[in-house]
Amino acid sequence: MVAEFGEPGVENATIMDLIEVDLVSDEVVLVMIERRPWGADPRQLRQIEEKINRYLAYALDGHLAEHYPQYQGKRVAIRLDCAAAPAGEALRFVGAAEHAMSAHGVGFVVKVTPPGP
Repeated sequence: MVAEFGEPGVENATIMDLIEVDLVSDEVVLVMIERRPWGADPRQLRQIEEKINRYLAYALDGHLAEHYPQYQGKRVAIRLDCAAAPAGEALRFVGAAEHAMSAHGVGFVVKVTPPGP
């Protein structure tokens, strides 16, 4: 599948990295993966923004429920999994994204998972 669609991650806006259901909140969580350090690529925030926009469209335009009828009517959240906490410009970007998505009824959260040894 990687040969056909490319690697998952925010650099590839054409694929959904991961879809989970949070067992506590019962939300459908659309997960984006960012493996690079913040500021490693000048295109990074634009790439994340593009992926966020595609994820939002996927959920809000009904494609998520169409592809996964069992998720019909569930709340949706988008999660950005990254290796380090955002800082500086990235932190401002994340705050703006959270605010923008809440206006659409979609949650946004950043999950920091440092890489293993």
